[in-house]
Amino acid sequence: MPVIVQTLEDASYQDQQDLQKIYRDAPQWLFAPYSDDAQLIENCLADGTLIAGRFNDRLLGAARLTRHDTVWYLSHLCVRKVTRRRGVAERLVNQAQKLASQAGAQLRLLAPAGHLEAQALAAKLQVPLETIAT
Repeated sequence: MPVIVQTLEDASYQDQQDLQKIYRDAPQWLFAPYSDDAQLIENCLADGTLIAGRFNDRLLGAARLTRHDTVWYLSHLCVRKVTRRRGVAERLVNQAQKLASQAGAQLRLLAPAGHLEAQALAAKLQVPLETIAT
């Protein structure tokens, strides 16, 4: 599946609908420190930190990519439920890793402590995992 990863700067109406579908089935812990999916989407679009995976003009997955001088953090990673287990999350992480490397930074995943999904993804893709203080 050729998923195109891009930073979302101007989200169309369809993009907004797709983002809501992506985060609709996400566990509540994924939104921390935001209260819900709407606040997460709004804040990430406003500060330019939202990246998304697109296939056939539809968004299938999204994450927050926070850029610092030497370390970039990928957090709030979620893939639409009907599309999971098809490599979308891996594509998002790999592209974020490539962008960070090109900028001379290291990519780290960021998630609340104790969540096995985040630990498994970090281990599988060999990306360091740091915990979000909640």
